[in-house]
Amino acid sequence: MLSKADKTRQFIIQRSAPIFNKKGYAGTSMADIQQATGLAKGGIYGNFTGKEEIALEVFEYSYNQLKEALRFKIKQEKTAKAKLFAILDYYRNYTLKPTIDGGCPVLNTGVDADDHIPFLKDRARKALKEMLDSLEYIIQKGIEYKEFRQDISASKEAEIFYALIEGGIMMSKLSDNPKILNRLLDTIKQQIEGWGA
Repeated sequence: MLSKADKTRQFIIQRSAPIFNKKGYAGTSMADIQQATGLAKGGIYGNFTGKEEIALEVFEYSYNQLKEALRFKIKQEKTAKAKLFAILDYYRNYTLKPTIDGGCPVLNTGVDADDHIPFLKDRARKALKEMLDSLEYIIQKGIEYKEFRQDISASKEAEIFYALIEGGIMMSKLSDNPKILNRLLDTIKQQIEGWGA
């Protein structure tokens, strides 16, 4: 059972997540957070030390929402190929219906943080590594169970897989054209089909 303070913190994080995901760290003000939550400044500072702490908690929340949605899709499948296809299906039309309003929190935070917000860049970097490691693990299992050819480089293919998804999200958002992402997802599917043992 969550305490009243924990519930308030959770409420602030949930209401702030889309704002940070759309506006970024620098673009999100405490006034934005107050407006989204309906809380006075004291109500926010009574639960967080400041915007930096909120931003980190918001990233954790947003990233966990993304991870859990992906995990749910992946767990329903038995083979490595089906798991990878489930990930691609999850991202289909992602720019129209993202897990967190505003798009991919890893992409948005990584671009936003770049070199001037080191505490967020570090956390986004860890999230990126976790995503790549998970993809590499699935591909490696496909190789071990002879679904995929032995000459496939799991780490290299994981990087290409993830880069095409995130690049597709960025290009689709920038051009207001979700078909770009979907075409890239289809390209990845074709590549996976070519990995057959």
